Amino acid sequence: MKVNQRRSNIEIIADMLKVGENGAGKTRIMYGANLSYSQIQKYLGFLMSEGFIDKMEMGNPSVTYKVTDSGLKLLDTINSIIKMLNLDDDDRF
Repeated sequence: MKVNQRRSNIEIIADMLKVGENGAGKTRIMYGANLSYSQIQKYLGFLMSEGFIDKMEMGNPSVTYKVTDSGLKLLDTINSIIKMLNLDDDDRF
């Protein structure tokens, strides 16, 4: 990605789904997807409400977020679109 180029919502969602594929805490997703706290709150809420990520209680206070089957399909679809458009990190507009 070029310097000073912002990521789209779809790229942010794809990054979050990649990090949470095998389960991850909120902090790990936040840093792995390079998001601020307010962004992680917004996007996690959206992804959970749409059924792409599940919240799993792993004991007090440990919470893990895991990508659902629908989330994995969404990630595959996003990756397919990027591949079909021949977009790599240097070509994104």
